[in-house]
Amino acid sequence: MARNPNSNPNSEKSSREESELIEKLVSVNRVAKVVKGGKRFGFSALVVVGDGRGRVGYGTGKAKEVPDAVRKATEKARKGMVKIPLKEGRTLHHDVKGGFGAGNVVLRTAVPGTGIIAGGAMRAIFEALGVHDVVSKSVGTSNSHNMVRATFEALKNVSSPRVVAARRGVKVTDLIARRDGHQAVAAEVVGA
Repeated sequence: MARNPNSNPNSEKSSREESELIEKLVSVNRVAKVVKGGKRFGFSALVVVGDGRGRVGYGTGKAKEVPDAVRKATEKARKGMVKIPLKEGRTLHHDVKGGFGAGNVVLRTAVPGTGIIAGGAMRAIFEALGVHDVVSKSVGTSNSHNMVRATFEALKNVSSPRVVAARRGVKVTDLIARRDGHQAVAAEVVGA
């Protein structure tokens, strides 16, 4: 197959990545605008988009028809994708908490084989993100908009050992050795 010399290889790569994105429709609501003659109905959509390898984003869109609202939300989600560090490509590095409005979430790491223990909106985020093992709990409201934003607030606080080591000015191996040493001491105390 002959390549077009004018084509940009980076654009082909980005279009291939765009087609491989995982799109999850979290919620669709009917909204009404009250005007002089009555009500005008429209639709609001909440969409989560991820690549399954640590990048995820969310977006909302409103339109007169559902497909248009979903399209607008998907475009916003693609533009607002963030990179989240994952441990072994399957779970979070450490436990985190996040909140938005009346919604609070607790996200905990899990051992292999646990699966995604999460409800509704959080499950969609983890599936799009590529997390395979996580335990989460929603405290407070179950409003899907607040849950999505609270989960993203929590995920923004996840940091990898490399980032923590750089921030503290130590080597990653020293940081991990210290962590393993604390876990061994804690196991001895519990066993005693």
